[in-house]
Amino acid sequence: MNWLTKIIKAGEKIKTALHKRATREEISNSDWTSCCKGPILKKDLENNLWVCPDCYKHHKIKPKQRFDILFGKNNYEILETPLPQDDPLGFVDSKPYKVRLTDARKKTGLKCSMIVATGLINNIKTTAVASDFDFLGASIEAAEGEVILYAAQYSIENKTPLIICTSGGGMRMQASMISLSQMPRTILAINELKKHNLPYIVLFTDPTAGGITASYAMVGDIHIAEPGALIAFAGKRVIQGTVKEELPENFQTSEYVQKTGFVDLIVERKDLSEKIGTLLSILLKKNSAISTEENETSEDNQSLTKAAS
Repeated sequence: MNWLTKIIKAGEKIKTALHKRATREEISNSDWTSCCKGPILKKDLENNLWVCPDCYKHHKIKPKQRFDILFGKNNYEILETPLPQDDPLGFVDSKPYKVRLTDARKKTGLKCSMIVATGLINNIKTTAVASDFDFLGASIEAAEGEVILYAAQYSIENKTPLIICTSGGGMRMQASMISLSQMPRTILAINELKKHNLPYIVLFTDPTAGGITASYAMVGDIHIAEPGALIAFAGKRVIQGTVKEELPENFQTSEYVQKTGFVDLIVERKDLSEKIGTLLSILLKKNSAISTEENETSEDNQSLTKAAS
């Protein structure tokens, strides 16, 4: 082997090493993640409620992390929900749907993409639902529909407000019409909740799209969104290709959707529990401090009272 061959082989090894990408498992197990300025320690993000300290991007979080923010660290009870039959259609694409469900459950430790918890917000017993985007993109089928129905029924029986933290790309393709049928089912459940005069608050998190936006996510008494969250039905490129014109850069962000009237408040993650607690107090007329002259004239409470009305 001459010197030129050795150099070529060494160059190929260097090229291979440079182009090698980390696997999803390696990325997931790493202490680092990426954001606006490159790598950032996950621990630093966690200490800041998974919000980037530089660009203020609100990263996706797990349901239990969401409940920790709303109710306080481990200050809530997870409720067991019914689990319907898996894959009654026997759907197969590149691999069987049952295998996809097994993989998702192994990855997240959840039975489906949603879980329900109950706890206190501002001393008000509240029921909340949150989604895990790592479970098949937090898409919706019969199991998730049962979670929402159970949460609404629990709220009615225990006379609690209901908060649903939305996330996901819509109805799950592998469940076909079973998935689509969850849209009217969840709407009917929310309507029953409203018949009992119980507050229903929707918290839009990134991303909320498709049939989720077209059903239970858009019928809240109050719509709150985290900054920069994607809130959409069809994708931006699909719409742009249909209307044949340029769309605003911030199209379908929570800030844009607020301007068009579909979101009442944009609230940073660190302020969510306090703001929601105040809103629940207004809606349930349980916080006498709100009626004081000081609170009535404060700009912050005026905006919350306006949203609540």
